[in-house]
Amino acid sequence: MLEHVCERASMARYLTAVVVATDDPRIAEEARRFGARVKMTREDHVSGTDRVAEVASAFEDYELVVNIQGDEPLIDPGAIDAAVLPLLEEPAIPMGTLKKRIEDPREIADPNVVKVVTDRFENAIYFSRSTIPYAGTHYKHIGLYVYRRNFLLKYSDLPIGPLEKAESLEQLRALENGFRIRVVETDYESFGVDTPADLERVRQLIRAGNSAVQRGARTHASRVGTRADAWTLEQDGATNA
Repeated sequence: MLEHVCERASMARYLTAVVVATDDPRIAEEARRFGARVKMTREDHVSGTDRVAEVASAFEDYELVVNIQGDEPLIDPGAIDAAVLPLLEEPAIPMGTLKKRIEDPREIADPNVVKVVTDRFENAIYFSRSTIPYAGTHYKHIGLYVYRRNFLLKYSDLPIGPLEKAESLEQLRALENGFRIRVVETDYESFGVDTPADLERVRQLIRAGNSAVQRGARTHASRVGTRADAWTLEQDGATNA
C-alpha cells in the first residue's frame, strides 16, 4: 500500500522529492525495500502535522511541504498538483487543502465525513464533522495538506482553541489563529484504508484499473510492438506490488 502511495505521489508535477516519515522500524524497513527515502521521527507526535514538521525542519531548501496520508494508495497526482498550485502563485497563502462535492446525501450527516465551507475566494471558513447549515452545495474535506515550510514549523506552537478541541480537527488551529487555508475543489475521491474491508475495496479498484491499463496497452501494442509489451509488464509489476 505504501509503495503505491509513493509511486503515485512521485508522479505529481510539482513535487521534487517524496519522503516517508514514520516512527515504526517495520514501516521504514518496508519503505527502504522498494527504494523510498525514509526519515525516522519521534514517537510522541500527537498528529501527522507534527510528524511532518519534524521532517521538514531538516529540509531547509524546500519552501513548500505536502502532507500525504500513507494509507491512500489511489492518491491522484493531479489532485496533489491542484492543491500546491495556489501556494506557488500566491506567496501570502500559508496553507492549502482540497474539497470534493458530496454526491451521497448520507455523507452530509456522517460525522466521519468532514465538511468544509469556503468564502468566495475559496478560503476555508469552517470545517466540521456535523452538518453545516445553509451551506447550499455541500463539500467534504479531502485530508491532503500543503504548507509553507516556515508556517508549518511554527504550527505546533499555535494555541489549540475550543473549536479544534470540540471537533477534533487540527486544521481548525490555523483558522482559530487567523491564518488562511486555500481550498481547491477536486474530483478526486479519497480512499483511505482503515479496515480490512477498505483494503479489499481498494484491491478491487486497483485490479479493475490494472485491467483497463492492460486492455489499452494491448491495443497500443498491436501498433507499436514489443516496446508497448515491455511497458505493460512494468506497469503490472508496479500495480501488483
